[in-house]
Amino acid sequence: MRAMDEATVRHVARLARLELTDDEVRRFAADMSKITDFVSALRKVDVQGAEMTLHPVVNRNQWREDEARPGFKREDAVANAADSEQNFFKVPPVIE
Repeated sequence: MRAMDEATVRHVARLARLELTDDEVRRFAADMSKITDFVSALRKVDVQGAEMTLHPVVNRNQWREDEARPGFKREDAVANAADSEQNFFKVPPVIE
């Protein structure tokens, strides 16, 4: 992989409709060059025979049983509300 130059950073920024300062372009060019160097180093690693890993955690989606539990009483639910009326949360209108 080649180093990321400022012209490439400006091109990608234009495609993404980003306005970057000259200092940001220089910084991103350096940072992206480090990333491409790292990817190049990874490409040299021999992974023949390595088992593929799709996710680092084997046991996923271990949910608890869905069981009914007692809820809050309405008075308790609104007890700490900033504003309430007749045991309902009172919020400012969103649509006028």
